Amino acid sequence: MPRRRRTRREVTRIPRDQTALPEYDRGAPVPEGLVTRRTLREMGLSPGRNQGPVAILRCKLCATRPNWSCRHPTRGYLLRVDLALPKRVPTLAQEYALDRAMAARTTCPRCRRRYDVCLPLRTVGSCDPCAQGYEPTPGTYITTPPPATHQLAA
Repeated sequence: MPRRRRTRREVTRIPRDQTALPEYDRGAPVPEGLVTRRTLREMGLSPGRNQGPVAILRCKLCATRPNWSCRHPTRGYLLRVDLALPKRVPTLAQEYALDRAMAARTTCPRCRRRYDVCLPLRTVGSCDPCAQGYEPTPGTYITTPPPATHQLAA
């Protein structure tokens, strides 16, 4: 049976002078105070009060086409640093809740061992050693003491 030819999708090109946001090529000097989300994250900041991108960082391919605006998914959006806020720090209760959620995903219900990776509990229902019937090597799971039981003082 012959293969069907893939149809090319239409590329909508907008001239660079008609774009709503200014565009900067990668490697070109960007105005002071504009960074990407990744750079904000490395600086320990969140977008905060930024209402959206201020400019577009063009991809490598569009740098060869200076008259057209960048429409590729590899383009980056530039945000203002002065509107960024420090990252929020989770409370101890939030960290405890996240640890319990991860413990539920990484603990085998049969042997009660906690692993470093999430287990296929929906499909297999247990860890691989329990499902296959062999003893796991000690470096693959986390050894934790059993939960303490309350003893009455009287």
